[in-house]
Amino acid sequence: MSRAAPVLPPVTRVRRYDTHRLIPSQYSEPGSVLGLIAEDEAHLKDLFDLDHATNDRLLAENQRAAGIGVQELVFGVPHYRMVNAAFTHPHPFGSRFNGPERGAWYAGFELRTAQAEVAFHKSVQLAEIGVLHEEVTYDDYQADVSAPLHDLRAAGATFSNCLAPDSYVASQLLAARLLAAGSLGVIYPSVRRRGGTCVGLFRPALVTHLRKGTTWRFRWKGKPLPVIEPAP
Repeated sequence: MSRAAPVLPPVTRVRRYDTHRLIPSQYSEPGSVLGLIAEDEAHLKDLFDLDHATNDRLLAENQRAAGIGVQELVFGVPHYRMVNAAFTHPHPFGSRFNGPERGAWYAGFELRTAQAEVAFHKSVQLAEIGVLHEEVTYDDYQADVSAPLHDLRAAGATFSNCLAPDSYVASQLLAARLLAAGSLGVIYPSVRRRGGTCVGLFRPALVTHLRKGTTWRFRWKGKPLPVIEPAP
């Protein structure tokens, strides 16, 4: 007797302009931080060679990554490196809807949702080292999304554990099943901002019309919640 196929969330056609993903400005400024530490041109070349040999995005773009093939990455469009980096530089422990080998493009429908997500995760990092005093700038990358996505907004108790505030175990298992089934991504209620909506896109080509918007400054002054304001 064949085993029943696992239950998956329903699919909803999503079309949303101006979704928001905040990326640390240090990764989107022109040039390279390697130039700041190189002693001379020869040293800079050695640093670049080492960086290229270990850079996950460059490995993937040259068909040498395990989690994603070059045929899935994007090229020749504005900010394509930012898109590819999201899929080729996953967190070592993964994120809500991806494991450690392959990333995803996360974005909020609302700017405040993207800010809340970033503020939460950065606050956790600062709390782990016991220093809640920091100033970081983030660039707002806006993209349009138009795709059928698996919808967890009204999926009920079946997938409620995928939205647990302190665990990614269930959500990563679901994401693995979805990816294997050919899913394009998920849409789900923000865990960090009540009423907010997020998407997690599994395919780089779905990140369309990407453009860079306002730069925001986050300042932690001894409290978990930062002060957020436009960078001067």
